[in-house]
Amino acid sequence: EMCIRDRLLKAQGVFGFWPAQRTGTDDVSIYQSSINEAPLHTFSFLRQQAGKADNVPNLSLADFVAAPENLATENAEADYLGAFAVTAGIGAQTLADKYQQENNDYNALMVKALADRLAEAFAEYLHQRVRKEHWGYATSETLDNDALIKERYRGIRPAPGYPACPEHSDKTAIFELLNIDSSIDMQLTESFAMLPAASVSGFYFAHPESRYFSVGKINDD
Repeated sequence: EMCIRDRLLKAQGVFGFWPAQRTGTDDVSIYQSSINEAPLHTFSFLRQQAGKADNVPNLSLADFVAAPENLATENAEADYLGAFAVTAGIGAQTLADKYQQENNDYNALMVKALADRLAEAFAEYLHQRVRKEHWGYATSETLDNDALIKERYRGIRPAPGYPACPEHSDKTAIFELLNIDSSIDMQLTESFAMLPAASVSGFYFAHPESRYFSVGKINDD
């Protein structure tokens, strides 16, 4: 209550979308304005490699982006890949340090925990705005809070380092593409940790069949 009343924490976020197509088996290339240009960046997503039952696919996030042959058909719509970064931790470390100096470890811990939860809530709220307004592929979405918690909406927002895309270094490209260093108060360390700690970054996929999964164990290659 005090954090809200006295505006002790600050939140900022940024997002973007780029024309995209699947290139190769597991890669997704994004472009400034058209897939006919040279790519801005190519993300190399990992594919599940564990043995599965017949007719059960080994998934990669690249499966949720249109392939060139799909985009070349008559009346084909362009496909896109989105990215975002949000934080609700601006001011959290200063406030936590203040409480620690006062030997109030409980409040210091609670401030950090609250900032973490607010960052996740901000990421969820922004995803809803993206679906309904900015990307606009789900303008008629009407879900109550319970349905939102159960993720019954179309699209996913996997974050680098999580099971579907465990490669943390993809954050570097996200930060560069979104110009985060000069747009909001977030930083990326050499080990790909985000500062403030209460921060979330990731991708936006809109494919109707997109879903979360775990890449699992991969081979040495």
